[in-house]
Amino acid sequence: MLWLLILTIPGSTSPSSNPEAVKPGAVNPGAVDTLQQIQQHIEKQRSTIINESDRISNVEQSAQKKLGVIELNLKSTDTANQDYNGQIQLANQRLDQLQQDLAIAESSYYEKRAGIIARLRFLQRQPTAEVGSNILLKSQDINEFLAQRRRLKLVYQTDQQILTSLKAEADSINQRKTEIEAQKNRVSLLKQQLLAKKKQFQAQLKTQQQLIERLNSNREALEASQAQLAEDSKNLVILIQREIARQNKIAAARKARLRKTFVFNTGQLLYPSNGSITSSFGWRRHPILGTSRFHSGIDFGASYGSTIRAADSGTVIFAGWYGGYGNTVIIDHGDSIATLYGHASRLLVSKGESVKRGNAIATVGSTGFSTGPHLHFEVRKNGEPVDPSSYL
Repeated sequence: MLWLLILTIPGSTSPSSNPEAVKPGAVNPGAVDTLQQIQQHIEKQRSTIINESDRISNVEQSAQKKLGVIELNLKSTDTANQDYNGQIQLANQRLDQLQQDLAIAESSYYEKRAGIIARLRFLQRQPTAEVGSNILLKSQDINEFLAQRRRLKLVYQTDQQILTSLKAEADSINQRKTEIEAQKNRVSLLKQQLLAKKKQFQAQLKTQQQLIERLNSNREALEASQAQLAEDSKNLVILIQREIARQNKIAAARKARLRKTFVFNTGQLLYPSNGSITSSFGWRRHPILGTSRFHSGIDFGASYGSTIRAADSGTVIFAGWYGGYGNTVIIDHGDSIATLYGHASRLLVSKGESVKRGNAIATVGSTGFSTGPHLHFEVRKNGEPVDPSSYL
């Protein structure tokens, strides 16, 4: 998810917002300028988020339009499918009727054929001369004889015509059956093709729905992670300021012994990890979103479970889970200087515990908003992040 890859953005809370935590004159002009610059970049980030949200909305609108077209296509295929079902049902009804007509025609054909065959067999059993003599003997004169012969010939011709007509009718019915079967097969093929298209539309519908869900999820995750990290950084400033103020009041003598004067580029803080620096302090381009992000510390690429050491002696003012930082240790070193160690896999110290320079305080992990095992190390002066490399 996107929110796992978004790095920490410091809050816009100024040290002057908590007068108990900051002594008069503690914030130098350079720090104020830095805060103002951070505030400007935060506003740019808000604008970037709005633009990204608008872009996602445009893509979502396009996906919704495609979704509507697909739904119309599905509706059309359902209508066509109903029409094809009606055609197939009608074809089956016509086939049933033709089957009945054919049965009637065949019955009539065989019935008449049987009568004709019986009559022909009877005549065939009579000698030809006898048939002719019978007709001649029964005739009154030659004209009647010729008329009887014509009638007999007419009977033969009529029988032949009847058989031919019945056979032609049966052939016609069979031909119509063949045509309707072919029509039924064509409609069935069209229906199969239609159902295949319907499956394609259903797959496209599912794809568009999943796209819309991903867009909504990405947008919500982006907005939620930005708000969470901004709130975490803001609360962290307040936490450090309040703890430093409390320590100044209840442990003035102890803080006096621990008080040191930190000067830039003197190397007075110990490297907290043996890993190499993989990401520096300041503004950088986010690898996924492609936008500028403020990195409030430096990252040490180290193996999972390797030791995290206290950069200097001091008092643990926080040890526990802190939002996007995951398992976190914060140490107050006096003179309004504190160090933070984030994303630990295991914490080895507790709040209120005094630690010495180089003591093991935690082990490297990947808790909170992290993409892999590493140590996120911060130096904070008056609660505000400063470049740790100036103190190491």
